[in-house]
Amino acid sequence: MNREIQKLHDQVNQAIIRCRRVYSMWAKENNVSYNRMLVLYTIREYGFCTQKQVCDSYLLPRQTINHVIAEMKKEGILEINKEKCTGKEKAFVLTKSGEEYSEKLLHSLSLMEERAVKQLGEERIRTMTKLFMEYDQILEDSLEEEER
Repeated sequence: MNREIQKLHDQVNQAIIRCRRVYSMWAKENNVSYNRMLVLYTIREYGFCTQKQVCDSYLLPRQTINHVIAEMKKEGILEINKEKCTGKEKAFVLTKSGEEYSEKLLHSLSLMEERAVKQLGEERIRTMTKLFMEYDQILEDSLEEEER
């Protein structure tokens, strides 16, 4: 591969890693595990989460997320929502105390993200997201071609 192209890919990977690191640092500063933050983040986005949904979204081992969800259930933060369950897959929602916990915890994360949107602009973030999604799809397609 051309050195300039390789350097470009290295820079893309560095940018992704640095962005994820910011979320990891936020979690650490707020005394919450990164994986717990991802569960709460997923619920914030969809209103509920399943173990499979979190694992697939963030490429995490099922056992890891199973442990996080079990811990959050034990603490009274999560409960099963039978209406959203499909087959064997259990769906979890926040309890009343879980909603208070999540709102309080994720408030500073939301403020951080809002500041980023104000500085970069909604349109540039939409463009960046679209490009990352296209780039990801092309890489996945290339990987599948390699496997054939």
